[in-house]
Amino acid sequence: MSEEIGKFSDRIAGGKGDAAAMVPAATVVLLRDGADGPETLMLRKSSKIAFGGMWVFPGGRVDDEDAPGASDEERARTAAVREAAEEASVCLSPASLVWFSHWTPPPVEIRRYSTWFFAARAPETEVCIDQGEITDSRWIRPLDALEQQRSKQIELVPPTFVTLHYLAMHESVGSALAGLVPAEGPRRYVTQIAKSDDGLVVMWEGDAGYPSRDASVAGPRHRLVMSKRGFSFDDSGAV
Repeated sequence: MSEEIGKFSDRIAGGKGDAAAMVPAATVVLLRDGADGPETLMLRKSSKIAFGGMWVFPGGRVDDEDAPGASDEERARTAAVREAAEEASVCLSPASLVWFSHWTPPPVEIRRYSTWFFAARAPETEVCIDQGEITDSRWIRPLDALEQQRSKQIELVPPTFVTLHYLAMHESVGSALAGLVPAEGPRRYVTQIAKSDDGLVVMWEGDAGYPSRDASVAGPRHRLVMSKRGFSFDDSGAV
């Protein structure tokens, strides 16, 4: 777990500081079929910016110029398309995006990005990065990305890890695009963070400890444990 994530999470778990204003953002998970199953495009952020060195999906904040006057979802779609073009030179249409989740971070006085997550089949085009904010890119099987995180070869933030967990369940891009969205609609993650003997625990609705922000409460689990041994996700209590 990176030093920046550790400081950020410690501040949240300790209940320190006033909540910063929420900043709308959008992410797009680009997928292609590989010889051994679906692959997703991941980008490495420059060490000179927030959460530097992390491997992420293309994305960023929703700008004022992104479909002004449209609905929040349409503006997020527009931002996701723009970010894919800016960060990876991949051209998409807003209508091609599948909205499958939304992430709300816990109250904290530093950056809070309220982020829409979309997925799309990647067009057959070369990925080009700017070597500025983005310093590297790779197509990778979701399961391989999870294994590399556990072996400390790459660093991931919780939303990326959880998304890769669900992507790894699918054997094709078609299956992923059809199965990422539950029958009840896109998943909404409103995050709480607590401490435990195993490390920091990121919890969502359905976890027994979620209402009280107490990771020791027995019962159903919907959490990501961020330990020194790696991340461990349990969604057996997800609603």
